[in-house]
Amino acid sequence: MELVQIRAQWNQVLDALESENRVAWIAYFDARLSAYENGILTLDFSDSRKFATSHEYSETRPNLKSALIAAIKSTIGLDVEIIER
Repeated sequence: MELVQIRAQWNQVLDALESENRVAWIAYFDARLSAYENGILTLDFSDSRKFATSHEYSETRPNLKSALIAAIKSTIGLDVEIIER
């Protein structure tokens, strides 16, 4: 699968994530998909950090990553590893 295909389905992934874990959705909804290679999906949060307030989720996201991975698997059928920039 190509990054463009993942991007095309990303809203469905986020909808699935929100229905299972709203906190995880809040932590990941502003991620930008920057790369997908060899099963590794890279998420970029640099845009969201420009406006970060007390609602910064960078420390929380590692604990919620499995929920996002499950939403990707159930929606797209893709097993991924996620890294952040």
